[in-house]
Amino acid sequence: MAERLDPWGSGRIEDYENLFREFGINSFEKFRNKFQENRYIRRGIIFGHRDFSRIMNSIENKKPFVMMTGLMPSGKFHFGHKMVADQIVFYQKLGAEIFICSADLEAYLMRGISFETAKEITIDEYLTNYLALGLENKNLNFWFQSNYKVPYYRLRDMLSKKVTFNELSGIYGELTTGKIFSSITQAADILHPQLREFGGSRPVVVPVGADQDPHIRLTRDLAARFQSEFKFIAPSSTYHKFMEGLQGGKMSSSDSNSYIALTENPEDARKKIMNAKTGGRATVAEQKEKGGIPEECTVYDFFLYHLVDDDNDLMRIYGDCKGGKQVCGECKKICADMIAKFLEEHQKKREKVGGVVESVLAN
Repeated sequence: MAERLDPWGSGRIEDYENLFREFGINSFEKFRNKFQENRYIRRGIIFGHRDFSRIMNSIENKKPFVMMTGLMPSGKFHFGHKMVADQIVFYQKLGAEIFICSADLEAYLMRGISFETAKEITIDEYLTNYLALGLENKNLNFWFQSNYKVPYYRLRDMLSKKVTFNELSGIYGELTTGKIFSSITQAADILHPQLREFGGSRPVVVPVGADQDPHIRLTRDLAARFQSEFKFIAPSSTYHKFMEGLQGGKMSSSDSNSYIALTENPEDARKKIMNAKTGGRATVAEQKEKGGIPEECTVYDFFLYHLVDDDNDLMRIYGDCKGGKQVCGECKKICADMIAKFLEEHQKKREKVGGVVESVLAN
């Protein structure tokens, strides 16, 4: 049965391999050895791409390229969001010009969030955390969808000329006016760095979760349709797997029990980890006999995605769980200590970037 990807939904993706078959996403495997320093690539968390060879060529030949991403200012910045922030920093170090969009218009249309609230969340939760995680105010373009430059809005309006209602319905399913407006605006977000006013035609890479691929497909089609006007290069994309929420299911900003925010009180974070869903057995005795299931453990996800950079250490944690040498309570305690230490250090960094935040907003 064909799967539908919903960029506004909350469904989980159960079979990432199926995305290669159903939607033509390509495996990222051939690029893994090129970026062994990147934990997400090395461990297969970034699993797929469209046209990444174009970005690889720019990196290897030190040619200009752009990394573009957006943020949804709807709640706390948590470890699921950190994955994208780390990728922004990674590409900036590789020489990319960075474009970051606060989707405050989409937040207003799709989630009923006021522009004032969206701005506060953008600055306090996202931009401050980005900078504390290592983003620098160089080659950096940051904007709000509701308050930007005229050529961007002109492009957004022009894009609507070459897409039909039936086409959007085929991509997104049931439509609302808000969805139509948001999809065209996101295409403008991705394509406008190639306008003459913003630097001209260059390769652009957009790192996303697979649920956002409908926006990528639409934008790539629109890039081709506006060749005569703008000479757009079809945007490239990479796709990453999602961390599971602390109680299972999708990690979501709307459910505080599903995530740990980067502004979380370290002691509260400890408690969340100690109460998190694991891949453990019903009893300690059964766990020691049969071993745990780290692939189903939300605590192991924190080691895999964020907390353990040394692959040998990660393999040891995995093996001790799988072999029944370590029970869940012990593992949770280790994870809770690591999370608390990370949050304490990160929150000190947040306190030091206030001036940089103001500088970015003033650009």
